[in-house]
Amino acid sequence: MSIAELRPNLDHWQERVDLAAAFRWTVRLNMHEAVANHFSLAVNDDGTKFLMNANQMHFDRITASNLLEIDANDPATMDRPDAPDPTAWGLHGTLHRLCPHARCAMHVHSIHATVLASLADSRLLPIDQNSAMFFGRQTIDENYGGLAFEEEAKRCADLLSDPKKTVLIMGNHGIMVIGQTVAETFNRMYYFERAAETYIRALQTGQPLRVLSDEVAEKTAAEIESYPEQADRHLSEIKLLLDAEGSDYAG
Repeated sequence: MSIAELRPNLDHWQERVDLAAAFRWTVRLNMHEAVANHFSLAVNDDGTKFLMNANQMHFDRITASNLLEIDANDPATMDRPDAPDPTAWGLHGTLHRLCPHARCAMHVHSIHATVLASLADSRLLPIDQNSAMFFGRQTIDENYGGLAFEEEAKRCADLLSDPKKTVLIMGNHGIMVIGQTVAETFNRMYYFERAAETYIRALQTGQPLRVLSDEVAEKTAAEIESYPEQADRHLSEIKLLLDAEGSDYAG
């Protein structure tokens, strides 16, 4: 009997397992923020029903079975006994309602991406292979106005309306990364943080940057996007490592 059959009340079991693994590994990378920040994953065709972490639960306690399933079009969501964090409902609910191409969304305040978001010029320039991945694929919110309730969330969703833009650098805040699957989105979030660290450290030297040409940066980004199985293998290896340790993430 499969795990899904043992838990007939929990649909989308494999998606739950993948998302739980991403939460657990985000802790390993020290990219979590206490009991804040949220990941979500659409589970219906139009993207309006989605899985998300419960209100103020530490990423290291998240399991496949304790993820919430939420309907972005349900006005009574915040009246549920297990209502999500209000800012998570604002940011992720709005995104899934307005941007059906954003199947998966990961919002973090990771250190280097947030440092980048705190600079007057928050662009991630293509100075190496990792940063070139995001050439033409990032957008910047220049108008932070407080917590991500409806007004903030609508502005962020508008900035991600172009399917080519997969990373929102949220000025004075953090980042929102979107993708089609958990594997794709987590891999993208991981590499953005790595690229942001390299870029910030390069700026700290005070030396001139060796910035790639637009042509080479775009070629590199396109090559990486089409590189076979890299994101899927990344998440698969993470799950194997968690399984070998006896983690309860898939419970």
